[in-house]
Amino acid sequence: MPTTQLNGATYHYDDTGVPEGRPDAATVVFGHGLLFSGWMFHHQVAALRDRYRCVTLDWRGQGQTPAAASGYDMDTLADDARALIESLGGAPVHYVGLSMGGFVGQRLGARHGGLLRSLTLLDTSADPEPTKSRIEDKVLAAAYRLMGMPAVLRSQVSPLMFGATFRQDPAGQATIAEFYSRLANCDRAGMRKAVLGVADRLPIYAEIDRISVPTLVVVGADDVPTPIAKAKRIAERIPGARLEIVPDAGHSSTVEQPEALTALIEGFLAGVS
Repeated sequence: MPTTQLNGATYHYDDTGVPEGRPDAATVVFGHGLLFSGWMFHHQVAALRDRYRCVTLDWRGQGQTPAAASGYDMDTLADDARALIESLGGAPVHYVGLSMGGFVGQRLGARHGGLLRSLTLLDTSADPEPTKSRIEDKVLAAAYRLMGMPAVLRSQVSPLMFGATFRQDPAGQATIAEFYSRLANCDRAGMRKAVLGVADRLPIYAEIDRISVPTLVVVGADDVPTPIAKAKRIAERIPGARLEIVPDAGHSSTVEQPEALTALIEGFLAGVS
């Protein structure tokens, strides 16, 4: 996994490169959700890489990207994503962002629309974190920084990250175990800062009516942190946006219902292209 310097921070990213025989292939950039990494899009990348150049990045302090001293707010991360897109030489790109990645994607679309061909927003929100959730997030972040992710914290985190259907499925249990295994390899101090960046994020709702590229908004029917109502607010605010609701999916829809998400993204990108 290569690294690059973006606004003073070291970033790990993965780039499948231009597909063989498709020199004019468009680039798809994927921005992951909190506590995850670019790995959460591995199903989608596997399906798309023969027709698109696929790039995943790990946000500051998450995945394989080391902790940074600062810069975990969504505006800075959006500027990091902008710098990466410009450095790739493949703009305009299709951007796909889930949750935290969607907070970034909305800022890119509203402020740097010329860098985008399309925008796909998965399980995300344009609003600030609700007060109750913000307090709970900060308590969990502090506990995680001290203890890691013992069973008592997992029992609180899993229902937020994954829908009930997925948690009860043996195949889902295997994916959840891998999620926690990967999380255990992250720097806890950096991850705590990432959680605080999400908890304290500023709203972007007032700006997203400036987004002019084709936009797909997708939400899992069982998403708890960013429920259907949040997705509807986004889709109604962005001109021409299309809304899709995925059954039996919680907040981490790309790994919970990979076939459904891949089909939606694939069809949307083909229509835009």
